Amino acid sequence: MNKETASLEREIEETRQRLATTIDQLLYRSHPKTIVSREVSSIKAHYVDTDTGRPRTDNILKTVGGVVGVAVLFAVVRKIAR
Repeated sequence: MNKETASLEREIEETRQRLATTIDQLLYRSHPKTIVSREVSSIKAHYVDTDTGRPRTDNILKTVGGVVGVAVLFAVVRKIAR
């Protein structure tokens, strides 16, 4: 009976350690600074090639085109509304 109790106590302690590790990982992942860092890295990867470090001009041009298009649309709508 003593061996079974020791085995059960060891198993409970191992489970407790795994749960503590999981909680620590969840806290780290959900921390605002971690989330911001992850999102900044994602955006950088969209505009800069991670292998060579060179800018991805196709994605940059698409974004600039979208911004210019929206600005022109606002200007036209504003001009018509007057």
